[in-house]
Amino acid sequence: MASQRRWTYNADSRTFRKRAMYENLMEEAVTDENRARALEAVTRNKGAAGIDRMTTKELENHLQAHWEKIRAKLLAGTYVPSPVRRVEIPKPSGSTRMLGIPTVQDRFIQQMLLQVLTPIFDPQFSESSYGFRPGRKAQDAVQAAQKYAQEGKDWVVDIDITKFFDHVNHDILMGRIGIEIRDKRVLGLIGKYLRRGAMVEGVVTASEEGTPQGGAAVAIVGQYLSGCTR
Repeated sequence: MASQRRWTYNADSRTFRKRAMYENLMEEAVTDENRARALEAVTRNKGAAGIDRMTTKELENHLQAHWEKIRAKLLAGTYVPSPVRRVEIPKPSGSTRMLGIPTVQDRFIQQMLLQVLTPIFDPQFSESSYGFRPGRKAQDAVQAAQKYAQEGKDWVVDIDITKFFDHVNHDILMGRIGIEIRDKRVLGLIGKYLRRGAMVEGVVTASEEGTPQGGAAVAIVGQYLSGCTR
């Protein structure tokens, strides 16, 4: 009986620690260490400017001047993202793919979120999933395919969900995320990024479905919904 009580206590403790961590995820996102890593990643990746035309080279000075206000809004759950800048990227097939380019500040905030969300979601992804995952690259997928061929597997099935990320249902996505994440501020911010929409020719159009392809944190939760999990 004593051992059973200890097991129950330990299990409850683990559940409490997990729940407590996920309920205070925003505090983890805005730590100095996580902020520095996000700034380094966004600066290293460069990329185009958003609707405010701020470049990655300007981000560090911008944060030095405004970080405390941004941090306070994130912790209070009152931060409002900017609309993305909508651009069309030509595809080899001749069609185009719509890309939403966040402002550099929003890219930085999404990177902070990504860095705390990845340890939660990535372990649930399939071992056969290689896209946009830390420590994995396209060459790893090629090597895995070569190994399958050497084992005698000679069938290749090519499946693509047409414009999957353009038609993601926001309610279903947020419901799935809410199973894992308990911090209402993080959930609220992800929801704002999903619904904020794009600015086209000076007019902001809200998004009713889909995930903006160009945002880091939104990308990982979109992958989570897409069926890349085990």
